Amino acid sequence: MASMGMEKMMNKNNLIIFCFSFTFLTTLVVGDRGGGGLTYHGRKRVGKLFVFGDSYADTGNMGKFIERPWSEPYGITFPGKPTGRFSDGRVFTDFVASYLNIRSPVPYKVRHTGKELLGYGMNFAVGGSGVFDTIDLQPNLTIQIDRFEDQLKEGVFSERDLRSSIAIIAISGNDYSTFQENGGTMDGLLQFIPRLVDQIKTDMKRVRNLGVRNIGITDLHPLGCTPDLTIIDSYRACNDSVNDMVDLHNAVLSAAVRELNEGFTDSKFLMLGVNQAFMSVINSKGEGKFKEVLKPCCAALDQQFSCSNTDFEGKKLYSLCSDRRSSFYWDSVHPTQAGWAAVAPQIRDVVLHLAKF
Repeated sequence: MASMGMEKMMNKNNLIIFCFSFTFLTTLVVGDRGGGGLTYHGRKRVGKLFVFGDSYADTGNMGKFIERPWSEPYGITFPGKPTGRFSDGRVFTDFVASYLNIRSPVPYKVRHTGKELLGYGMNFAVGGSGVFDTIDLQPNLTIQIDRFEDQLKEGVFSERDLRSSIAIIAISGNDYSTFQENGGTMDGLLQFIPRLVDQIKTDMKRVRNLGVRNIGITDLHPLGCTPDLTIIDSYRACNDSVNDMVDLHNAVLSAAVRELNEGFTDSKFLMLGVNQAFMSVINSKGEGKFKEVLKPCCAALDQQFSCSNTDFEGKKLYSLCSDRRSSFYWDSVHPTQAGWAAVAPQIRDVVLHLAKF
């Protein structure tokens, strides 16, 4: 689960009990071309990229009152300082944009000061958000789409812009941490998953009806492999029970995407398979590139703290690995730039297919 939401799943014993039952039931904007792990392809770019979702896609929309993505050591790899990204460098959005041969779209929060970047689209994703309201109190997916619609009403983007543009939606699990925090049960979960996916389907329809006809949605990454959960077993193994729940979510989502394609023959709705991509990297250790795939590079010294926390004297309450490129995960839930660089190429063909009009 992305951002703070997942870190509030720190009641590990409850989570294991909760998910065990399941098994029985079944910016800085990127401007440098070709640097730091990105490859820009010599092809005609799409018109614009519109991004919705959470911290896996957020490139600077989180308010600075949430210190973590705006504090060191976030951004240490790129661009050398914090930019509001939940990583040491670039995130999913940046790699998707590179495959489209455009720069990362401007974050909604800085749209007025970054007007020269509007030609690439806009990023509405906010760390900690969900399809519904979450415990992190960030703008949910519906509100993000409201903001997109407001930009259209204000004439920032034209109907012509949208005809050659694509949208991506990154949903990384904050709704499930909120469900658990609110005392959700196993029976409730089996009802919640279809309700959540149904709302995703409604939101995708809405983006399409606003004018963006090609839309990609991430499936849910293997939550059971995030360091926030693997710490229970000293970072040695994924939590299969949690990943079983993830598989159910993804199966229901896949069916919903199929229905959307059947209902709109002039549009494309595609799954961006981050789950398989994550598992491929984790199982092969990135074909030997990663020393650590279940342990974070930036690890809190105690479970009550997070990466970037310091005490009143400025003493770091976290440790940092010696080689960020050898770790798949940056903090308790988010990949390193190197991690995203290993995942993104496995989704590249789907992104490029999405960009064909």
